[in-house]
Amino acid sequence: MSLFNIFNVSGSAMSAESVRLNTTSSNLANANSVTSSANETYKARHPVFAAALDSASYQREDSVPVQVLGIVESEKPLTAEYNPDHPMANAEGFIYKPNVNVMEEMANMISASRSYQSNVQVADASKQMLMSTLQMGK
Repeated sequence: MSLFNIFNVSGSAMSAESVRLNTTSSNLANANSVTSSANETYKARHPVFAAALDSASYQREDSVPVQVLGIVESEKPLTAEYNPDHPMANAEGFIYKPNVNVMEEMANMISASRSYQSNVQVADASKQMLMSTLQMGK
């Protein structure tokens, strides 16, 4: 793998982690939203990354970029709360809250941030090695 391929891999990983950070921040922003209908309630979203281990082991000369296949909604049940005094309560007196676990989302945000930071360091180290290689030719 050449140093130029490392830039492709770390760049695609930074892009994927950026998607992960954006979906996590969207989940956190909507964690306390309330609706009167289960159909209108925000559902937590999570990016799905492509598993590339098999293709990486067979294609040793090519780089395997990180891919985001899509963003899926969480299957966890929504929280229904009986609160007839709430202005958003439905006819039965229930309000619905998203299925966002704030603690999980914060851990996910820290993990995504650290992964992004690691890929920045990989790209920077590769750049320094490439510059050192070019300096040897002087």
